[in-house]
Amino acid sequence: MDRAAVIVAIDGPSGTGKSSTSKAVAAQLGLSYLDTGAQYRAITWWMVTNGIDLTDPSAIADVVGKAEIVSGTDPENPTITVDGTDVSGPIRTQEVTSKVSAVSAVPEVRALITELQRSVAASAEKGIVVEGRDIGTTVLPGADLKIFLTASPEARAARRSGELKGADVNATREALLKRDAADSSRKTSPLAKADDAVEVDTSELTLQQVIECVVTLVEEKRDAK
Repeated sequence: MDRAAVIVAIDGPSGTGKSSTSKAVAAQLGLSYLDTGAQYRAITWWMVTNGIDLTDPSAIADVVGKAEIVSGTDPENPTITVDGTDVSGPIRTQEVTSKVSAVSAVPEVRALITELQRSVAASAEKGIVVEGRDIGTTVLPGADLKIFLTASPEARAARRSGELKGADVNATREALLKRDAADSSRKTSPLAKADDAVEVDTSELTLQQVIECVVTLVEEKRDAK
């Protein structure tokens, strides 16, 4: 029997386990997967590579449509290309990380990427898990299930510094809080929890426990459709 297609929005700040959870849930349930943050990183990478003045929002807005960004939605092997070039590695550099908030705050950038995200979600025949910061509030407000992952700054910093082998935990914590402040205070589509989102605090949970929790929520939603 074919299961009902389900659109799942998973939001939350950095270091809460969004990517690992979203990929695992999508793979386990046979859904597509989209990392929306990678798209913002990709357009930031393109702008850095092309020497755009990232302190000038109008300069960013002027060139926003020039890059062709394509996201692969296989949770086992998510890909992202810019103008046909695989950028999955380059978009994770510190240079891109430090600039992505400024680029993603520009309304023209958000409008373009939001449309891209909606088209990817609409074309996912079996359903999709979409992770980001404004999916449940702005990109897919009609999502079947909205989940907001949270965790204490200390737990998030410990996870993120573990990913960034040898990174200083305190410095990582400060960087995360700075990113939170930038994302939460921007005028266009700030990081926020949707009113109808289920909040899951991952501070004391293992990744496997978070995955099991989300899978249960998705299964309940699918069974109810």
